[in-house]
Amino acid sequence: MAEKLEIKELDHVVVRFSGDSGDGMQLAGNIFSTISATVGNGISTFPDYPADIRAPQGSLTGVSGFQVHIGQGKVYTPGDLCDVLVAMNAAALKTQYRYAKPQATIIIDTDSFGPSDLKKANFQGADYLGEMGIDPDRVVACPITKMVKDCLEDSGMDNKAVLKCRNMFALGLVCWLFNRDLDLVGNFLREKFAKKPAIAENNIKVVQAGFDYGHNVHASVPATYRIESKSKVKGRYMDITGNKATAYGLIAAAEKAGLRLYLGSYPITPATDILHELSKHKSCGVITVQCEDEISGCASAVGAAFAGALAATSTSGPGICLKSEAMNLAVIDELPLVVIDVQRGGPSTGLPTKSEQTDLLQALYGRNGESPMPVIAASSPTACFDAVYAAAKIALEHLTPVILLTDAFVANGSAAWKLPTMDELPDIHPHYVTPEQKGNYTPYERDPESLVRYWAIPGQEGYTHIIGGLEKDGTTGAISTNPENHDKMCRLRAQKVARIPVPDLEVAGDKEDAELLIVGFGGTYGHLYSAMEELREKGKKVALAHFTYINPLPANTAEVLSRYPKVVVAEQNLGQLAAYLRSKVDGFVPYQFNQVKGQPFVVAELVEAFEEIIKK
Repeated sequence: MAEKLEIKELDHVVVRFSGDSGDGMQLAGNIFSTISATVGNGISTFPDYPADIRAPQGSLTGVSGFQVHIGQGKVYTPGDLCDVLVAMNAAALKTQYRYAKPQATIIIDTDSFGPSDLKKANFQGADYLGEMGIDPDRVVACPITKMVKDCLEDSGMDNKAVLKCRNMFALGLVCWLFNRDLDLVGNFLREKFAKKPAIAENNIKVVQAGFDYGHNVHASVPATYRIESKSKVKGRYMDITGNKATAYGLIAAAEKAGLRLYLGSYPITPATDILHELSKHKSCGVITVQCEDEISGCASAVGAAFAGALAATSTSGPGICLKSEAMNLAVIDELPLVVIDVQRGGPSTGLPTKSEQTDLLQALYGRNGESPMPVIAASSPTACFDAVYAAAKIALEHLTPVILLTDAFVANGSAAWKLPTMDELPDIHPHYVTPEQKGNYTPYERDPESLVRYWAIPGQEGYTHIIGGLEKDGTTGAISTNPENHDKMCRLRAQKVARIPVPDLEVAGDKEDAELLIVGFGGTYGHLYSAMEELREKGKKVALAHFTYINPLPANTAEVLSRYPKVVVAEQNLGQLAAYLRSKVDGFVPYQFNQVKGQPFVVAELVEAFEEIIKK
């Protein structure tokens, strides 16, 4: 029997699974993160996969990665570098080693490091570890492919199906390394393959084999590890992606408002999972339509809004371009519509599986005419639920289309989420017509304080009306080309959006005496917060103001931005938020930190850059 290893307790750890696109790295990483969330760990994940549908096997361009950061308490980022790297072939080791810490443990499948594999990965010879400067003592080199074949020899599976189980062996080895309960893995696989129980049991068998290999051989590892969970608020938790949280938020908002939910959409990376998830919930009254193109997806949602539904459409940056005309129709008709933009690398097809924040100005201004829309940005995978719920509440209570900005990082990433109860969510009161208006209703009568028009649903007796893309008279609702009326209607639509009440901008960190205020929006929150905390640990006075509500801006925006001697706006574009804030706040001239790499910020780079600003 193998000697029992010491078990060391860790505060947090980062694991990165990598291999060919067909090696199941996303599934292995997802299972590991899910079972970690199940036992109460904080998690943050980063799926990093290529745009190729299926690159040649073993090629450098076809490597898919999944990074997960697990901690005792709340985790804000997937981590800059990993403590454990699983590399299922030579190309994965070649491309992914740069994401590993110098002291990281490397797990490799030696059966995928043959001469042809090394050649595809552009290694010069057989000494691939020496070529990359990797200490062999840090490498767990095991013949995973052979052992999986031996494990499933009597399963009746063909060779191709057997090879698809290699990821489960690697998962089992990682579960051994971190003392994970394999019963949780078994539960996950039995649920995932409920209609194919034989496949579930074969995968579970391979997971156990990987676990046993680590236990029996100790795989050149000095110790195994445990990450205990700190106390949490009691409740039901799950590992949830941003796209799934967005779907759940829409369902909750429709339920709270007493409306049917309609999603008109067209598949586009990385937003498609919202359509997929909502299509599963017909029992909740959800209607999903996969339309023939982006234009019809949005136009059908406008029709659903006119008919009285909570209407939404989901897409990415290229789809926003195509939807702009239908979005403008919702603006002039003043109909409630939630437009979800999961931002990705651009322009054009750009980097379809990577993340950016480059659609901000498009969301604010990318339409013809004076077409104001509220814009909200989600800061994390779990925050997508609250952000889309807030977007739906604003749309229904203020009769306006609302844009929700997420991005590929928060949409595909996941975190541990406590499911709320419906009683915990704010009420939603659609701005319906009143009984007093029956018989003399016109569509652009407005509440004198909020300037919101009253929503009449087609078919309501006594509320017959016509709306459309042509400008209407604000009093009668008839088509009007009167110059004064058009000027008045443009101003009213803008003032209505400007009057929408949004929460004040909150400041974290050294809010009273910071020498540097970090400013950001959307999915960079975790990285900017972590950078702030590292700087504070170094004795620097630093604060963070992170925008969720971008149009209208919080009422205290100017006061916050003018309170500190130095301000840096950090964003994954070339300065769009900085430019917008300069246009809204007199005399505001911030420092800027901008990257457009398609990858999340690296906290260490942020800390270095912000320290230089403090020194100036």
